Amino acid sequence: MITLLPLKDDNRVKALFEENSLDYDFSSGCITAECGGEELGRCLYSLDDERIVIFKIYPEDDLPLADGILRSALNAAAVRGALNAFYCGDGIRELCRKLNFIKNESENRLDAEKLFGGCRGCGG
Repeated sequence: MITLLPLKDDNRVKALFEENSLDYDFSSGCITAECGGEELGRCLYSLDDERIVIFKIYPEDDLPLADGILRSALNAAAVRGALNAFYCGDGIRELCRKLNFIKNESENRLDAEKLFGGCRGCGG
């Protein structure tokens, strides 16, 4: 069974941000996808009370898994009442386009309302 949970180890989150040349601060977070103790993927993001910014999602080539990871990150934001969702970077733009989550490309805005709909990456 795949579990998708926020990574609680702040030192590990900081290391992942540094490995990806991203600035780490109090709003930095990571969702991990695991199965049987093996990490299958992750999402690096920044989240405050107003918005979430998605920086990286791995893997990029497994669309159903990437869709689930993105939805988990958006859910973490929604729980905090932050339904303003954005992406940062060209690689994440392409992935979000494939998953049909882009609401406004000129604003780098994601459509957080799609959190409540079916999976695009898996044909659902």
